[in-house]
Amino acid sequence: MPLVLGVDSSTQSTKVELRDADDGTLVGSAQAPHPAVHPPASEQDPESWWEALCLAVAQATADGSHDVAAISVAAQQHGMVVLDGAGRPLRDAKLWNDTESAPEAAAMVAELGAAWWTARTGSVPVAAFTVTKLAWLARHEPDTARVVHSVLLPHDYLTYRLTGRRVTDRGDASGTGYFDPTGDAWLPDLLEQVVGAGAWLERLPEVLGPTESAGPVDGPGLVALDLGPVGKVGPGTGDNMAAALGLGLTPGQACVSIGTSGTVYTRSGSSVTDPTGAVAGFADATGGFLPLVCTLNATRVTGAVARLLGVTPAGLDELALAAASGASGVTLLPYFDGERTPDRPDATGTIAGIRADVDREDLARAAFEGVVCGLLDGLDALSDVVPLDDGPLLLVGGGARSAAFRRFLADLSGRPVLVPQVEEAAATGAAVQAAAVLTGRPLDEVQSAWGVGGGVLVEPDGAVDAAAVRDAYAAVRG
Repeated sequence: MPLVLGVDSSTQSTKVELRDADDGTLVGSAQAPHPAVHPPASEQDPESWWEALCLAVAQATADGSHDVAAISVAAQQHGMVVLDGAGRPLRDAKLWNDTESAPEAAAMVAELGAAWWTARTGSVPVAAFTVTKLAWLARHEPDTARVVHSVLLPHDYLTYRLTGRRVTDRGDASGTGYFDPTGDAWLPDLLEQVVGAGAWLERLPEVLGPTESAGPVDGPGLVALDLGPVGKVGPGTGDNMAAALGLGLTPGQACVSIGTSGTVYTRSGSSVTDPTGAVAGFADATGGFLPLVCTLNATRVTGAVARLLGVTPAGLDELALAAASGASGVTLLPYFDGERTPDRPDATGTIAGIRADVDREDLARAAFEGVVCGLLDGLDALSDVVPLDDGPLLLVGGGARSAAFRRFLADLSGRPVLVPQVEEAAATGAAVQAAAVLTGRPLDEVQSAWGVGGGVLVEPDGAVDAAAVRDAYAAVRG
């Protein structure tokens, strides 16, 4: 049976899935960690992603009986990878949750206006976007900026290490802030205007179609992976775009992803713009669009509170589920690392409503409720610009394994929550893309053959006063 390898290179780790290209049967999986990051200066050495990829692949194929025919890579969006003429990183990559370029983002919006940006790129730039990081580089490290030969995204870099080609896809490209998702084209003139003069088009990767091959695994990549000949590497995409593939997400179906960051998104057959900047008008990995709202703070918040309380993540779940709705009046605003939506890069977290009788259960519940309320604000913003169906909310990401996140999302949204049977949606989506590239089948045909969809349904508790919890959160948020 032909096998495909799907890769998800996230902020915290690289996860890989080895699947049967015909029916999607999971044959092997593994993950390897990345260096920890601590915003506002959030950076990683791209070499660490490659090392993690090689390690995870070695673990997933340890018995030596697997012949991999195709690979696709999904990865964290937006990060800035700058290479010299020999293909070596000139500096550590600035990640999506690095907020040092917030002044550059604010200056871009002030100069050109939010409506101008959404008309040209589908989104309003914030510190997460690559365009603001390039402007930061030009301002703060001009000597490095002058010798940049290539600008890649994290998934582009790993595809480059695999194939030797500088390529990307329209989904991930649409999160840079210098790509037109409607016209499927780079905007080098925009980079000239807001970053500075340069041969920008020569520095940017070729944009491949949704199922176009980047070529075989070749050169040093072939030796490092030790898989034997791998004939095709897919174009790859951003992690959220890949997750949509892995879930079989349909237009109007809302998905909530809770990981290091939180996202709320859906698929759309037409471009979506939001001049307020809350909703990013991204492209997807199929030829359509993926309007998306992203918050910087999700499981990092509950992880921090678990550490403060001296419990494991499972222990924090138990504490939170033992508390009453509304956490006895304790409200946590989860802007621990600044915030992206709303755009408050210098914000910090706030705990309000604490009294002398506060207990651990209430603080634990307030952490989960704060993250969920922020995501539901994002869901409201998404529904303002694109029609959403009234079916269950899909819940994915590491937070989907949390009983507390499942329960509180259902209760505070008043909607059923479906936790898909796919545990690593982005890695599965990358594998779907690899199978389509390998076999020539359309993406939706692969999804159908693999039976993506289904899962565990969590019904909301109608006795919970969701409005009171969300109103208390809104009062603290301001």
